[in-house]
Amino acid sequence: EIIRNTNETKIKINLNLDGTGKSNIDTGIAFFDHMLDQIAKHGQMDLEIKVDGDLKVDEHHTIEDTGIALGEAFNQALGNKLGIERYAFVLPMDDCLAQVVLDFGGRNWMVWDAEFKREMIGKMPTEMFFHFFKSFADTAQCNLNIKVEGDNEHHKIEAIFKAFAKSIRMAVRRDI
Repeated sequence: EIIRNTNETKIKINLNLDGTGKSNIDTGIAFFDHMLDQIAKHGQMDLEIKVDGDLKVDEHHTIEDTGIALGEAFNQALGNKLGIERYAFVLPMDDCLAQVVLDFGGRNWMVWDAEFKREMIGKMPTEMFFHFFKSFADTAQCNLNIKVEGDNEHHKIEAIFKAFAKSIRMAVRRDI
């Protein structure tokens, strides 16, 4: 469980890496909720996220601080990270192909190879997708490499979130 309170946001996250894909997510940004739900569902982890952010200003703090808090939750849940696998995942979705490679090895780094033609998807600015994943990588202390190609902007970001979830699922498994 992570609780993060700042002047801009109040966030509570409960994460169970050994879950079944259940989620209860409320950030105040419907499309962001839908994407975070993909992490739980396709990563087969239970995830509860409640965010009260300064959405009257804009979406920035809500998305950034959620990425920070989620990264903290993973860092805490993984502990010393001994005995876990490291994995890459490629996921096709209709016209798109997303590649998400991560390494929970303790060093943060982010590579982002994704461009969007639309400024917004739902009520979420596309520029914030990079910021969310960068914030996650920094606090989860992982290397994160994301690449996507395709034409449909909704499919591209959904494919990224699903591939991210699958990559996490593989990476946190015990290496026997």
